[in-house]
Amino acid sequence: MTDRERALALLEKHGWNSTSFQILEPGFAYWFDEDACVGYVDTGRAWVAAGPPIAALDRLNETSTRFVAAATAAGRRVCMFATEDRFRDAAGWPALRIGEQPMWSPSEWNDAVRAKKSLREQLRRARAKGVVVRALSIDELAGRRAELDALIARWLASRTIAPMGFLVQVDPFVFAERRRFFIAEQDGRIVGFLGVIPIYARGGWFFEDFLRDPTAPNGTIELLVDAGMRAAAADGVAVVTLGLAPLAGDVGPILRSARKFGRALYDFDGLRAFKAKLSPRAWDPIFLSYPPGTSSVRAVIDTLTAFARGGLLRFGIDTLLRGPAIVIRLLAAALVVWTCLLALPSSASWFPSRAWQYGWVGFDVVLGAALFVLARRWRQPLADIVAVAVTADAAVTLVEALAFNAARITNVIDVTIVTAAVLAPTFASILLWNARVHRSSG
Repeated sequence: MTDRERALALLEKHGWNSTSFQILEPGFAYWFDEDACVGYVDTGRAWVAAGPPIAALDRLNETSTRFVAAATAAGRRVCMFATEDRFRDAAGWPALRIGEQPMWSPSEWNDAVRAKKSLREQLRRARAKGVVVRALSIDELAGRRAELDALIARWLASRTIAPMGFLVQVDPFVFAERRRFFIAEQDGRIVGFLGVIPIYARGGWFFEDFLRDPTAPNGTIELLVDAGMRAAAADGVAVVTLGLAPLAGDVGPILRSARKFGRALYDFDGLRAFKAKLSPRAWDPIFLSYPPGTSSVRAVIDTLTAFARGGLLRFGIDTLLRGPAIVIRLLAAALVVWTCLLALPSSASWFPSRAWQYGWVGFDVVLGAALFVLARRWRQPLADIVAVAVTADAAVTLVEALAFNAARITNVIDVTIVTAAVLAPTFASILLWNARVHRSSG
């Protein structure tokens, strides 16, 4: 029996946490303790567990203590991400509230749809566009796998942040026979996908993966939820969750600030609002738990590293090169400042003539306006024009620097100005071409 199969056997007995089944997905290691286990990711400095131990309730405290001892012996810290009140009460570990997850009783879903006009309208829109949702059987899965892999690739490419690992990686086919699948089709083409995993010890389902083709009609995701809920009700499933709404609810002041300033990269409020629109019966708090006497700050950093999978620096660079709206907006703002400096009379000495100077100023004004338009809404034809223009800017600036400015450099400040003038459009050009490739593939 492999470690995964051994973990699965324990999950069937003790898998109470909503995320428990996810430890079977790629990237997880397993620590076993008799009839208990912990699924975790090793970041190199910490073992970051995906939820509490898979163990009987009366063994949660003991198993957690032994897991910490094993990690310490291996020179690693410990934290447990996505724990719930059940673990806090059993183990007594300090915990940082990181969000909340909505919970439904599938038997009440029909009443929720009848009571929510906006939800009914979204369902109607998708159906009017010819979207049909149905369950995908295991026998049919193999024949549609190439289409689903292509959908996953398009969905990942449409994200503004780099792909993440740990509990948000997209790999919905491990132990496929234990999962449920639903597809949304339009004219025979798959435009949406819902992957469902079991919550064994609660007789529940976790709607884990929602994938929507960028061209799918509005209401496609709502149709998938509707089909999943009705199937759950028909199967007598006790509880359904759509998983964590990160930084939602009564989180601490630091995480509230992170939610506010992180909106440009991730729509925390929008995700919470979408789940709330589906009328859950309850919102359960979700925590990041860490052993007594350790730091919550380190636990947060270790968890972020686990999600970043290639390291925080690499993840940041990958996200930057995707050209999210906030980055394009910052480029535009920096260009405004630079253009104002170019327009100053004192800047005339950097140009062969006044006509050359004001030609650059006019060019940068138009370019800045185009960047602000792209930041507001990405338009591929405009992005192509801007990328070509910025590349030309970088090339002409380099020629001007070598042919005209180099002989006039007299001090460190001059070197700094010329270097910035050359490197800034070069960096912007690289970023825009990468963003173009990324968004085209999406």
